[in-house]
Amino acid sequence: MGQVRVAAAQFECAVGDVSANVQCIAELAGEARAAGAAMLVCPELALTGYEPELIAGDRQLWTEPDDVRLEPLRRAGIAVVVNGARRGPGGQPQIDTIVYGPDGSVLTTYAKEHLYENEQELFEPGSGGGRFWLDGVGYSLGTCYDNHFAEVSARNASQGCQVHLASSLYGTGSGREERRTLYPGIAKATGMFTVLANHVGRAGPWTGCGGSAAWAPDGSVLAEADESGPRLLLADLEVPIRG
Repeated sequence: MGQVRVAAAQFECAVGDVSANVQCIAELAGEARAAGAAMLVCPELALTGYEPELIAGDRQLWTEPDDVRLEPLRRAGIAVVVNGARRGPGGQPQIDTIVYGPDGSVLTTYAKEHLYENEQELFEPGSGGGRFWLDGVGYSLGTCYDNHFAEVSARNASQGCQVHLASSLYGTGSGREERRTLYPGIAKATGMFTVLANHVGRAGPWTGCGGSAAWAPDGSVLAEADESGPRLLLADLEVPIRG
């Protein structure tokens, strides 16, 4: 058994400004590294803000893992799980997660499989995957609406993942209750630690409700941010380290 410290970035994104958002994430990654975290996980569409129509109409907002604008994240010195838009196989964008390792290598990419409402008209869905291993720990990925489909997290748990990382957007109102019940349910159903990174402040048509948090496999809360503003959430996970 070993202790892994994971950080979640809770912040208000700059609308359509990849470079500004990268700078914010890189600063949070620096704080997380100084605090002893092994990785930083970010909210959904953290590179652009949650702006589906804007993203679909402006290819300059799409990013690839080798995009020069993302260089500060490759140099962060810890793993960074960051979500943005990337060109899909059919030529339309996908809501895509890039995972950079501490050495700047790309550990994996994952395209959101289950698109929410108007996202279905603007983005291409992904087709599976969404897991990686780092220092003997298996990590599972789920992007917002993905987490409402039990097969996503169950698939990764069956492949040996021990920690589920959720890049999401939940707004004030009903989003609060969804956030409060869904993620501890994932933890209990899969036996994985579950870590949520959520928006706070303006996020497209919503106002992010914050509440980024981490839950133990029994569904109990390990750490939780409030709704008052930007936060760097730190959570210590007692995870079996595999050789």
